[in-house]
Amino acid sequence: MINGTHHISLTTADLERFLGFYRDLLGLPLLSKALVEPGMLPGFERIVGAPGARVWVAQLSAGNIRIEVFCYENPVPGSAEVKNPWDVGIRHIAFDVTGIDEEYQRLKAAGVEFLSEPQSLDGVGLRSVYMRDPD
Repeated sequence: MINGTHHISLTTADLERFLGFYRDLLGLPLLSKALVEPGMLPGFERIVGAPGARVWVAQLSAGNIRIEVFCYENPVPGSAEVKNPWDVGIRHIAFDVTGIDEEYQRLKAAGVEFLSEPQSLDGVGLRSVYMRDPD
């Protein structure tokens, strides 16, 4: 039985760039940041299928959910390609914000790429916009 969602996990090739976006620009509190060395958590290496994994792990609070991010030093991560909202896989994280238009203007001025301006979703009673994070 599923009780709820504890966290979502993302992977980045540049942890400081990731934290600069999610912690510093979006304002999510950093809960923890640690280096997991090979052999430190053997169960972890088996879970991710990477014996000898060396990885930085950080957790941020996003209100009712945590965002966990991995930054692997070993094995070396492959490159990522930019995906479209209609491509298969996890495509977005939805944040509940106060003042979407003000947040849009603030983030746009900081250089964040958006797919449009905030849009009203008729019949749903909310406004939404997609932005791209650094990864």
